[in-house]
Amino acid sequence: VHTRLHHSLGAYHLMGLALSELRGKGVEITKNEEQGAKIAILLHDIGHGPYSHALERKLIKGVHHEDISILILQLLNEKLGGKLQTAIDIFTDVYPKRFLHQLVSGQLDVDRMDYLTRDSFFTGVIEGAIGYDRILKMLTVHEGELVVEEKAIFTVEKFLVSRRLMYWQVYLHKTVMAAEKMLVRIIERANELLASGIELPMASPNLSFFLKEHKPDGNFVRHLEKFAQLDDTDVMCTIKNWCGHFDPVISRLSKGLVERKLLKIKLSGEPFDATLVEALRKDVANKLGISETEAAYFVFTGEAVNTTYNPYDEHIRILFKDGSVSDISGVDNALIQEKISAPFKKYYLCYLK
Repeated sequence: VHTRLHHSLGAYHLMGLALSELRGKGVEITKNEEQGAKIAILLHDIGHGPYSHALERKLIKGVHHEDISILILQLLNEKLGGKLQTAIDIFTDVYPKRFLHQLVSGQLDVDRMDYLTRDSFFTGVIEGAIGYDRILKMLTVHEGELVVEEKAIFTVEKFLVSRRLMYWQVYLHKTVMAAEKMLVRIIERANELLASGIELPMASPNLSFFLKEHKPDGNFVRHLEKFAQLDDTDVMCTIKNWCGHFDPVISRLSKGLVERKLLKIKLSGEPFDATLVEALRKDVANKLGISETEAAYFVFTGEAVNTTYNPYDEHIRILFKDGSVSDISGVDNALIQEKISAPFKKYYLCYLK
């Protein structure tokens, strides 16, 4: 098992390699800028809450994890007498040397290089392995922007293809999706029960606060200390307590997640027929003795979308030998043009068997 701490340390290491490579090519990077970039990548994920993206905006309402990261960085900056200001400027993309931010957050950043390599290794999905060492050696700076030398085009292409494969084989794998959707449905049901005045046991006072009391008010900084004390354990211990709750929806979902009796899931290239979904909900309602509205917690549809390369986001720029620069989606390469830039969508149907 690898943790977000391991990932942050790995990204920190790759940032050091990238900066060293750029310096070796004559790019001016001061000690302060090096420190700022390393701090920015080391703390880039510090705003993530329990179960990261799965519960984003469900557990902590009205605030994005990157906004929380900035609040934490600003708080640390105050405590350290302004020593993190360069890191904050790089992180928020206001620092004049944009290539430093692009190393932290972009479509070819050291964050992605680390998590793809790390997740590929720990899951055994070899298709996710990337040549990050080759990419790092081919990085350079042109007119203040991060670019990749022309001879690394195919390495970058493999990076993009590997990311696409990792999404469908790991991050959007059917088992992962089923577990994440159940987790989300549990929290949604908890919010519904609490809103109707039904008590639920909590494993920690901080989780209780965010589920019962916290209301988005644009002043999340007041709650940073409570947020910082939350982790996956608070959520899972609470869900274990809900396994025996009298509400049949939250207890069944909680027990299923804890015992890994997950909802079944089907994927399709086309939306699922509404009559099929309605029939499945009626079946579950009869089986569990609940309403069809409650059965919707066990039978639901949605869509999963993966865009391997977004031409409207931070670009991956290729520097050619003649000094010209082109976005990788514009390179004369059919695979990149026709496949990589196109969003790929799958529809899913989760249901209780």
